[in-house]
Amino acid sequence: MEVMRKLFGMMLLLFLVLASQDMVVPSEARLCQSQSHGFKGGCLSNHNCALVCRNEGFSGGQCRGLRHRCFCTRRC
Repeated sequence: MEVMRKLFGMMLLLFLVLASQDMVVPSEARLCQSQSHGFKGGCLSNHNCALVCRNEGFSGGQCRGLRHRCFCTRRC
């Protein structure tokens, strides 16, 4: 009877491990970045940068670096 209990426990553990593999969410896709060609001036607002980048065909953008440049982003 003790052997059956251990076997049942091992099978249950194996089932949980295998079932959890389906629930793992794949990591986010890589983001490619390119400096905006249409953004003028210092980048002080990520929102404004993202709007300009969307007009350039990107999915978004954010201010980066010491020189406050607007970099556009999209999935690679």
